[in-house]
Amino acid sequence: MGTQRIVLGFLVASILFITGCGGDEERKIDKPAVEAPAAPKVELVTTPDFNGDSAYAYVVKQVAFGPRVPNTPEHKACADWLISELERHGLEINVQEATVTAYNGKELEIYNIMGRYRPDAKERILLMAHWDTRPYADRDDERKNKPIDGANDGGSGVGVLLEIARVISEADIMGPNIGFDILFFDAEDYGKPSSSMTGDGSNTWCLGSQYWSQNIPIADYKPKYGILLDMVAATDAVFPKEGQSLRFAPQVVDNVWAIAKAMGHSDYFSPVQGNPLIDDHIYVNQFAKIPTIDIIHYEMLRYDFGTFHHTHDDNMDLIDKGTMKVVGDVVLQVIYQE
Repeated sequence: MGTQRIVLGFLVASILFITGCGGDEERKIDKPAVEAPAAPKVELVTTPDFNGDSAYAYVVKQVAFGPRVPNTPEHKACADWLISELERHGLEINVQEATVTAYNGKELEIYNIMGRYRPDAKERILLMAHWDTRPYADRDDERKNKPIDGANDGGSGVGVLLEIARVISEADIMGPNIGFDILFFDAEDYGKPSSSMTGDGSNTWCLGSQYWSQNIPIADYKPKYGILLDMVAATDAVFPKEGQSLRFAPQVVDNVWAIAKAMGHSDYFSPVQGNPLIDDHIYVNQFAKIPTIDIIHYEMLRYDFGTFHHTHDDNMDLIDKGTMKVVGDVVLQVIYQE
């Protein structure tokens, strides 16, 4: 596709004061976190076997390219590999190339990469993750101006979704009854550093999803709902019911968390209502009008995304194959429940 430009402007007033997934400024919940109502019983179905070792290897491969910061050779090499890997698993490829403008006026060449399973199926769901990495370790005490590996924040969601594509393409059982799309957003993590923050900087994040959601490259694209994966591989990760997901797509949240509970994974998929966060799902909800939820690691007691967040500790030492398998198994069950 031809290169296009977007100058990012305002963010809708309804999300100006929610917590940013990139920055440190966070709004605490005014009332104590509460348990959600009991979910209905779920009948589990047979799905392909998600392989945690294979998902882990997908993260290793991404990190091996180096930090995937827009406008770098490492970024372009990883983009080419992601496209070839989705294609290898039999998905139809749709790549949206664009130029977006970062908070500092820098123009970023980005690639929103989609692989489509059963593209002719009208009934479908959208699975998402961002694949770029933070250009600064601005929460670290050392090498603050150097880019991070982004093994968890960037690599993990991609690894889970690539493994889902692989196991479905190679499974002995029949594929899901619906179509689905895997979409890797670019430039999610190029937001304004907290040290230079003046005023509200929330709309400086998630540049790829902002662009895609306002310029959807597929005519009449209307999936039933979307699921975003972000930071889904840390040991003992916890995924509260993120606040904006509950606002925009409560039924999807209830369904996914009920499935996780039925699978015995409530220690990961916490029934607690979490903080509202700024992440790619905000723009998919607001602009694309696709009800979308965010499965994201968030530590409610610390009001934080984890001590590794935007530091050089976000490396392969952080990645837990077991956590990735839990998330992958739950998402596969969601797909096959349809």
